[in-house]
Amino acid sequence: MLKKVATNKAPGAIGPYSQAIICGNMLYTSGQIPINPESGNIEATDIEAQTEQVMKNLGAVLEEAGTSFENVVKTTCFLYDINDFASFNGVYAKYFTQKPARSCVAVKDLPKGALVEVELIAVIK
Repeated sequence: MLKKVATNKAPGAIGPYSQAIICGNMLYTSGQIPINPESGNIEATDIEAQTEQVMKNLGAVLEEAGTSFENVVKTTCFLYDINDFASFNGVYAKYFTQKPARSCVAVKDLPKGALVEVELIAVIK
């Protein structure tokens, strides 16, 4: 049975999808971009601040689902500019201390002009 996860502490979906889905004891999130859920806008202008907002958004979804960054097994990361890789990693490493599996790619564009988007898979314990 699938269960939708939704929290107002992270941006609502901007399309026909859920913030996350629980299937069994696994959580699958949709990609989070650096939208401030209070304003509905991307306020940060650099990669570090945008990554911080993405992590706050993911943290809210993880919490709503009853899990945490420590239980993340896989992330997929999208960067607008691969030259931001080192700066992105600096922020990312603060949240993913257990070093889950990861893919990180540069893409042509991201929604709303974002510099970063991250999705993840986590275990719910």
